[in-house]
Amino acid sequence: MQILPYLFSALGLGVLVAWQPLINALVARAIGSSYGAALISISITLVGAVIVVAFAGRGDISRATLSTLPWWVFLGGFIGTLFVGGGVIIAPVTGALVFVACVVGGQLIGATIADHFGLFGITVREVTPQRLAGLALVVSGAALALRG
Repeated sequence: MQILPYLFSALGLGVLVAWQPLINALVARAIGSSYGAALISISITLVGAVIVVAFAGRGDISRATLSTLPWWVFLGGFIGTLFVGGGVIIAPVTGALVFVACVVGGQLIGATIADHFGLFGITVREVTPQRLAGLALVVSGAALALRG
């Protein structure tokens, strides 16, 4: 399997995720509400997901299947709401670079914790000095971007 297309796709998604809070902030300024802008963005996400599912298949999203899941898995959607709503408010204050650097730093910290403890059913990958050094570099990068 060729991994390169996936890496470039991930980079492209990263660019779009960096722009999302800035675009949503424009909407917030226009309508006078950060939360209203988040609602619009998430509503469009819902419509997009419905369209994709219509063409790609929905899997088994029946009540019976969903009832077998632990309650907390549904917080994943709320995390998206927090990200969109928070980005609308935070990114215009910090700037895109610092916002994204902090988000990526937080993602790496969360990923390191998930790997180390095998959270959510993933394989345990213990924290190593190299992983800690990588985290330190990202946090340092965010600090440098903030000072610059």
